[in-house]
Amino acid sequence: MVQIDDHMLRQIQMIQLELLEEVDRICKKCKIQYSIIAGTMLGAVRHGGYIPWDDDADVALLREEYERFRHVVKTELDASRFYFQDHRRTRGYRWGYGKLRRKQTLFLREYQEHMPYAQGVFIDIFPLDGVPDNYFLRCMKNFECFCVRKVLWSKVGQIADQSHIKRQVYSLLAKIPEDKIRRYYKRMVAGANRKKTKMVRILMFPTPNREYGYYRYWYEDTSDIIFEGKILQGIRDYDGYLHFKFGEYEKLPPAEERKTHPVSDIRLLEYR
Repeated sequence: MVQIDDHMLRQIQMIQLELLEEVDRICKKCKIQYSIIAGTMLGAVRHGGYIPWDDDADVALLREEYERFRHVVKTELDASRFYFQDHRRTRGYRWGYGKLRRKQTLFLREYQEHMPYAQGVFIDIFPLDGVPDNYFLRCMKNFECFCVRKVLWSKVGQIADQSHIKRQVYSLLAKIPEDKIRRYYKRMVAGANRKKTKMVRILMFPTPNREYGYYRYWYEDTSDIIFEGKILQGIRDYDGYLHFKFGEYEKLPPAEERKTHPVSDIRLLEYR
């Protein structure tokens, strides 16, 4: 496993900043609404940029905006530097959201070395879909999301999980044909967006709160925010969002929780 030192971490962050600027450029040109979210939003508010130990960056768009973004990257993306991946355009890609990656780089997450697609330094591009306003139904939807996500994860879980029994279960799940999973996920997305709900979520990513969703208006009402000296789009009600997601977000976590993701191989571009 590669040990990421401070210099290497900063190089990763600067490459990701380049990716964030490309998303911002495309979205502003094509009038697509997006927001930085999660730790990226927290970093902007608390640190004016990256959380010092953070090695990833996240962007989210409501489903309609995400589909527009998917469409325009075919012509608007600077293909000399970047490439976009998702399960509809990348063979063997098993995540229910997109990644924008930097060419001429390598960022191999541990236990994902066998995945059959290019793995450069990336940022996640998340679609947000509706979830039921009724809490009980939202809990049921969360369980459905969990099950489908585990099927998608199975190609990694059959190698990565520490439990022998779980690895065997993942090995069985990995035999489910990808086209069947994709068709099921497509139906999930269609059902989630038949009507406008007050809450949304990333269907194929854990939602670690007891509400199992986030308020839609946060992603509908965005504003400029400074991130590493660049103007990006963020959630206007950042205080409400960050308290909802992180609790007392102003406090730094204990040192033992300040971790980067395990990486087995890495190749970076140098930035000054």
